[in-house]
Amino acid sequence: MLIKTLNDYYDLLDSEGMILPEGYSKVNINYLICLTEEGKIDRLIKYEERQEIRDVKGKVKEKWVPRVVQMPQRTQKTGIDSNFIEHRPLYIFGLNYQEGQLTTEDRTSKARKSHQAFVEKNLEFLEGLDSPVVNAYRNFLNGWRPEEETENVELRGLKKEYDKSGYAFCLTGYPDRLLQDEEAVKQRWEQRLRKSSEDGAQSIMAQCGVSGKEAPIARIHGKIRGVYGGHTTGSVLIGYNNPSESSYGREQSYNSNISEGVMKKYTEALNYLLQNTSESNSRKHKMVLDDVTVVFWAMKAGGTCEDMFMAMLYEQPSRMDKNATENMLREMLRSGGKGKMTAERLESLDMIDPDVDFYMLGLKPNSSRLSVKFFYRRKYADILWNLAMFQGDLQVTEELEPISISQIKRELISPRSSSENVNPALLTKLFEAALYNIHYPASLLGTMVKRVKTDSDKKINQIRAGVIKACLNRNYKKEEFSVALDKENYEQAYLCGRLFAVLEKLQQDASKNSLNRTIKDAYFASASSKPVMIFPKLVRLAQNHLGKIEKPMLIFYSKLIGEIMDKLDGEFPETLLLQDQGRFIIGHLLMIFDAKWQNFCVR
Repeated sequence: MLIKTLNDYYDLLDSEGMILPEGYSKVNINYLICLTEEGKIDRLIKYEERQEIRDVKGKVKEKWVPRVVQMPQRTQKTGIDSNFIEHRPLYIFGLNYQEGQLTTEDRTSKARKSHQAFVEKNLEFLEGLDSPVVNAYRNFLNGWRPEEETENVELRGLKKEYDKSGYAFCLTGYPDRLLQDEEAVKQRWEQRLRKSSEDGAQSIMAQCGVSGKEAPIARIHGKIRGVYGGHTTGSVLIGYNNPSESSYGREQSYNSNISEGVMKKYTEALNYLLQNTSESNSRKHKMVLDDVTVVFWAMKAGGTCEDMFMAMLYEQPSRMDKNATENMLREMLRSGGKGKMTAERLESLDMIDPDVDFYMLGLKPNSSRLSVKFFYRRKYADILWNLAMFQGDLQVTEELEPISISQIKRELISPRSSSENVNPALLTKLFEAALYNIHYPASLLGTMVKRVKTDSDKKINQIRAGVIKACLNRNYKKEEFSVALDKENYEQAYLCGRLFAVLEKLQQDASKNSLNRTIKDAYFASASSKPVMIFPKLVRLAQNHLGKIEKPMLIFYSKLIGEIMDKLDGEFPETLLLQDQGRFIIGHLLMIFDAKWQNFCVR
């Protein structure tokens, strides 16, 4: 089903002109090699552009990223094998960068062999072609001597960037006309493609397992790039490397019975979804949940589905208008919170067809192949409805603000830790809970409560409280916590949390906010676990604080404390279990948010 779906998605992209033509690849280019007519390197031009990148802590930073250009299809073979119109420095220059120096020396003479293969292949490709940039390129191939260029100023100036960068050629003075875009080069490459296709017709013919048509079967499948933790050169989704995997004399990928045409389509479609590009018309189709790369797409052109999915679950795509997106999300959250997120409701929000199929694929590298961790197919209306419910669960104030999984992940880690990681299984289950509207993972509540109790410099915020509220509402339906203070909630842990917030505010007012350490810093963790041991001490301490404030506030706080304690029946719980500790935290935070304190009124 996965290969068939990706094959169909390729056809959709092709119909919209959003996919590469067959026989071409997209390559990241960092520098342009400007050649003189004699084939000498005049200079290197930085061919990168600035892009806003969001780091793991959610901060947006500007970063230089390579531009993506279209080149003749890249080689998939292992070992030394050059491309037509090469972009890799080892092949182009025949030089290694070692310990701050450029050198031709290496143990296996790979630099020399790579450059030799590059020169031979490209001279043969250019035979008979004539244009200024082609002639300059040919002169470069004939005249470049790696052993004489170890002190080349332009290359040495790149330092460590030399090995990491991709390169393209142009004629000096014409940086907007790249070698691979030359008409003569394009025509020659198209001729090679047609010849290759005719040669492929002589390969093994069989019925394709996807299209059902008689066609040449793919011997080796194209590599997939862009999966987190995978090989930089890519990994295959389908491959047979061991003799035990062969049957009926069929070796390599002849076992899969997938035709060359289908293979090229599904690999191109998946690489399109996985690509990281700064092109203005690009859309983001992937996110990373720890070590699993999640790819998602809708079987409809336009990109609105993917953008909304990303905005509601992970982060807001930079291409989306912030105000318009937030308004739409808030409208969806209101409908989701009321259980009214229907197909008709989605259509009324000027969104895409809610009946379109939406797919999610989880990939993880495994040796030289990719492992499929999950593959989901749902109607887009179902996905958005569930995500609206998920976001509604997380809200603790009337002012609705979407919360992403990446934000939740950051709150599950101590702010003082630089190496702590979240259990991948926890994030995966949280992801599934959001998509399928099922119970949140059991460990989520415990982990978040622990963070609130142990982080001295960052105890409670809306995200942490929202996660706790979501777990209690969905997993333990003892009561429903609203997005505002519930003064009719007489649950003992909830009341203790409210009382703690009042005592904390009283202490701050009595000291005129001059304290370096409050009762929250000293007693929050123990008060949320063993109220009977802590609250009597805090109530006695409050009497001293009441004597330091003016009479109107004295009356206000005395009445407020007394009314909450009356609902506690004059005694505090001995022990609060995990769920009750969560209720304590919710009561504390909502009390802080309620009516700016001076308007507090408990019935």
